[in-house]
Amino acid sequence: MALARKPSVAELPKPRAPASSWGLRALVAVALVFLLQAAQPLLLPVLIAVSFTFVLATPVHALRRLGIPAGIGALIVVSAVLSVLVLVGSTLAGPAAEWWERAPETARTLMDAAKRLRTAVDPSEAAQRRPVSSKAAATAEPAPDPLADKIASESVTITRVVLGQMLWFSLQFAATVILLYFLLASEHWLVSRTVEAVPRRRTRALVLGGIRQAQREIGLFLGTMSLINLALGTLTALAVAWMGLPNPVLWGAITAVLNFVPYLGPALVTATLLLAGTMTFGLGAEMLGPPAAFLVLHAVESNLVTPWVLGRRLRLAPLSVFLSVMLFGWLWGIAGALIAVPILLGLRTVCKRSRRLKLVCVYLEGDATPPPSLRSLLRKRKPVQTLP
Repeated sequence: MALARKPSVAELPKPRAPASSWGLRALVAVALVFLLQAAQPLLLPVLIAVSFTFVLATPVHALRRLGIPAGIGALIVVSAVLSVLVLVGSTLAGPAAEWWERAPETARTLMDAAKRLRTAVDPSEAAQRRPVSSKAAATAEPAPDPLADKIASESVTITRVVLGQMLWFSLQFAATVILLYFLLASEHWLVSRTVEAVPRRRTRALVLGGIRQAQREIGLFLGTMSLINLALGTLTALAVAWMGLPNPVLWGAITAVLNFVPYLGPALVTATLLLAGTMTFGLGAEMLGPPAAFLVLHAVESNLVTPWVLGRRLRLAPLSVFLSVMLFGWLWGIAGALIAVPILLGLRTVCKRSRRLKLVCVYLEGDATPPPSLRSLLRKRKPVQTLP
């Protein structure tokens, strides 16, 4: 008669964590999210500077191999980047100011279009707006427009908010540039001191390998996406210029910047081009030309060019990318959405080197092979070993 083998200690089921520990972890996660939101003025420049350090460290290393010290090489690289930004900003300042001056006229155009739409939907409102006699029109007071009154009353508030945001952006930009210079100048020293601080030799190799892999992946992603988005912005500018939309360079720059934000960025570009088409061509069919051209170019870029250039090594699960963009966009606005994917790549590098985070890495990585069906997983059972 066969007897069932007594399970060993390793085969015994592991004790489950008490419910109180899971509740404590959930509270810690919620507290961490609100801490990230409150620490935005401090963390956002740091993360942006670290992301750009991964991209710009390569030319600094090349200058260092030529005999130029790291401090001077970092100064050269940062000065070159600032010169390019100043050149682009001076080129786009005029078109942006022109569109900003046309904002009140655009608001009135949209209000008139909204009134016509309400008249077409609600016939009773059209009856209220029928023409009256000259004597009655002279004595009657004009009907108040709540939307126009609200825009007029909030214009001062909008101006104050814009000025405050510009001041905050200037301070954050200055802090990011200064921190970027120091990180580029001391990148080799920081990595070597971090590795030396780890006591175990095997852990040192894991830490150094993780840092270098994060540098390669984030630098390759940002560098490659910069070239792809530059090409997409150039093609979009050429397309809208052919259609007759004014200031095509401005729309190309907006396209190149916002395309760094997955999913949400292309939606914002489409809405912006639709608004620009409405302002330029009116409410006819021509207003759909600029957003349609961008959607065609974006479909080719996102489905053919980007997957072929980046390959499987930098592929992430679409769900994890979308959740990361939503989370950091909610926490830190557009800047947080721009660095959501680099943060996700760094998190995946950490998860690959930790046994406890292997499950998280499975959800972060994009896998082209289809997963097994749930029914086949349920049918997999370990055979019971019996003694003869």
